Order: sequence, then structure tokens, then C-alpha cells
Amino acid sequence: MAEKNKKERFFSRLAEFRVLYFMLLPAMVYYIIFCYIPMGGIAMAFQDFNFRRGIFGSKWIGFQYFITFFTSYDFPRLLRNTLVIGFIKCIIEFPFPIILALMLNEIHNEQFKRVTQTISYMPYFMSSVIVVTMMQRLFAPETGIVNSIIGALGGDRSTFFMMEAKYFYQLLFGMDIWKNIGYSSIIYLAAISGIDAELYEAAEIDGCSKLKKMRFITLPGIVGTIGILFILNVGSLVSSNYQQLWLLRTPGNMALADTLDLFVVRVGLSDGKFGYATAIGLVQGFAGLILVVISNKIARKYTDISVW
Repeated sequence: MAEKNKKERFFSRLAEFRVLYFMLLPAMVYYIIFCYIPMGGIAMAFQDFNFRRGIFGSKWIGFQYFITFFTSYDFPRLLRNTLVIGFIKCIIEFPFPIILALMLNEIHNEQFKRVTQTISYMPYFMSSVIVVTMMQRLFAPETGIVNSIIGALGGDRSTFFMMEAKYFYQLLFGMDIWKNIGYSSIIYLAAISGIDAELYEAAEIDGCSKLKKMRFITLPGIVGTIGILFILNVGSLVSSNYQQLWLLRTPGNMALADTLDLFVVRVGLSDGKFGYATAIGLVQGFAGLILVVISNKIARKYTDISVW
């Protein structure tokens, strides 16, 4: 009887919210087709994969690819580069969208605010190819704007910034901030808009300055969103935007730009070692999962914030 009541409640709830479930359907189909079904390809990480034989006919070799990768000469260098770039992208860059959202929230001129938001969002929709090409023109030796300004100030205008390793992290950081800061701030602006306006009114009556309202109302109001996004960001420490790094990579900075993602693309597509590339990708995914679980457990233990 209890089982029957559960089924009835389930179907009645399904009928009540059928429009919302119908709207959710395309997203579910997308993830099933492009995320869950391809997970069957993980089997290649344990096979000597052959196109003719396919996944079901290829020879099983166990953990041979994993052992080969962890004992290879490339592993320490790739891991170090990946973690450094992941730290820049996930930790150092993390506060900047929050700062932008707080600044935009303080703009009361709606027209100016909309224009500012649009300008900050636009770079996100530009291809990495376009952005890197712009950087090549800006930082070109002799003819680039940056070198032209340096030359006008009496400096050396022949510096090839894109080629020298000592400028790689600065260029990567600047490109990431310029391209992503506006779009990443949207979720924080949405969280800020959900804060009760009466809190601000009460604080204003009490004579609180804008800085105090930001500190004691706005930031505590979005701390849950910040915490959840930070936990999810931690999982990206062992991955990077391979398209961006592939375009930024030059013979001069290759020692720093070569990461696990680039190695997977190079080994899998260029060398045709699909099983080996799959094994490395599986290690990345598993490491990201562990990082998210650990950070979520720590956050749940010491704060009230957690993803689950």
C-alpha cells in the first residue's frame, strides 16, 4: 500500500510540474548523448586499442598505460606545469569576477551599468584564436603597440613577449582575466540581486557606508555561492584550456606551456595512441573528482557550505 502511494505521489508530482520537466529534457538528452554514453570509451585506457577490432575486440593490457605514464620522463614536468597553470586559473583568478560583480552592483546609473556589463561580457564570446592573434599584434617586436610605447619611453622595443618564457604566465593571466571576468561575474550578480533590499535600507538608515554595506550585507549574502563555485573550481586544478595553451605555446615558452591536456591531444590525435591518451585523461578526471570530494568535505566540516 505504501509503495502504491509513493508511485501515485510520484506521477502526480510529475504531472504537476510537467512543463518544468519538459524544459529539463533537452539538457538531460544532451548529457546522456555527449557525456554518459562516451564514457564507454574509458575501456580504451585498459586496451591495446585497434580501430579494426574496436573496443570489444581489442586486446586487454590492464594498467600498462598508467604504469608507463607515471614512470615516464614527461610526468613530473607535465604535472608541475598543469598544477601551476591550474593554480593561476582556479585560485588566483577566482576573486576577480567577485570584485567586478561588487563594483557593478554599486553603479546606480542603469544605462552606464548596462553598457559596462556588455563591454565586460563581449570578450568571452570571442574565439581564443582571435584573442591570441590580437595579442600577437599587440606584443609584436618593433611594430606592436606595447613595444612601440616602450620604445617611445626610451626602452628596448625588440622584446618578443610571446616567445620568452618569463612573460608566459603574465600573458596567460591577462588573457584569462580580460576574456572571462565579465561572463564569470554574472552568477555573482544574480546572487547579489537575491539579497533582500530591506537590509540595505536598514543599513543606510543606520548610517552605514557603501563599504560597510558591501562587507556586512553583500559578501555574507553571496558567500554560499562563492563557496560552492570555489569547491567546483578546485576540480579544475589538474586540467587547463588546451585550445588557449595550444595557441599561446611557442618554442620559447614550451617548457612552461606543455600540460597534461596538451600532451593528451598530442599523443592521442597526432601520434594515434588513443588508449594511452585515454588513460591520461582518466587520471585527470579521477584526480579532479578526488580534489572536489576532499575540498567539499573540508568545507562542510569547518563551514556550512558544501555542494552535497
